[in-house]
Amino acid sequence: MSNPLDTSNLHPATNGHATPQARSATDGDSPEVWIAPDAITDPTISLIVPALNEEKLIGDMLQIFPREIREKCRIELIVSDGGSTDKTPEIAREHADIIARHVASRRQTIAEGRNLGAEQARGELLVFINADTIPQDGKKFVEGLVEFVERGEAEIVAFACPVHIAPHERGWSDSLFHNFFNNYVRLLNFIGLGMGRGECQIVRRDAFVAVGGYEKHMAAGEDFDLYRRLTSKGKIGHQNEFRVYESPRRFRRFGYLRVLFEWTLNALAVMILGRSISKEWEEIR
Repeated sequence: MSNPLDTSNLHPATNGHATPQARSATDGDSPEVWIAPDAITDPTISLIVPALNEEKLIGDMLQIFPREIREKCRIELIVSDGGSTDKTPEIAREHADIIARHVASRRQTIAEGRNLGAEQARGELLVFINADTIPQDGKKFVEGLVEFVERGEAEIVAFACPVHIAPHERGWSDSLFHNFFNNYVRLLNFIGLGMGRGECQIVRRDAFVAVGGYEKHMAAGEDFDLYRRLTSKGKIGHQNEFRVYESPRRFRRFGYLRVLFEWTLNALAVMILGRSISKEWEEIR
């Protein structure tokens, strides 16, 4: 498999005060990059939020990480916009340090979006969190990230975050499915197969670069594929502080059986064929 991540564009992890340089679209696939005048200059942690037409949810999600907390904890906030046609970029500018925007006419995969965010990042810990996903407890989430960086546990290369539905939206079927699937994820990591749901993936930068990042051609299953490859570099950890709530919108539209069936097909295709079955991930807003 070719290296899916363009590591030539990655900023080196820094504890100094290096500032990323803005880049504008000069060819079909070059992103537009906006950098806030008061962007965090010496991050150790990079929060990367892939987004596409998320004006309804992204503001609430970004507010979980206010600037004063990010400055104190040296956390930069990067929004990787997949070419939104709504107000997502404008909302992102109110909060983000960096916005990298896909401007090519073709549709971007979420794997490409996450890689694009990683190319702008300067932290030694990369936190990929979807625009429709929020931590259960923002304070504990941030504290857990900072403590992990400070501990320097080299044997752990990534964390698989427990994913649930928020209590005010949760029904019995949501609890049943998510409790089952979270335990399934823990089992796969216990036996060394590697798994982490893409709603929130926490990865050490050096390991992410070493395995080549996300496979950009995968429209689905890219989260599973990344964590499978990361097991060659170390262990996948679990911490309750990293529990997140995802939007139930996909499950409400299609139902759990169909979603689980699609996940299973794509996971098998990733393991056997090295690609996803899905050609395009349907946008639900």
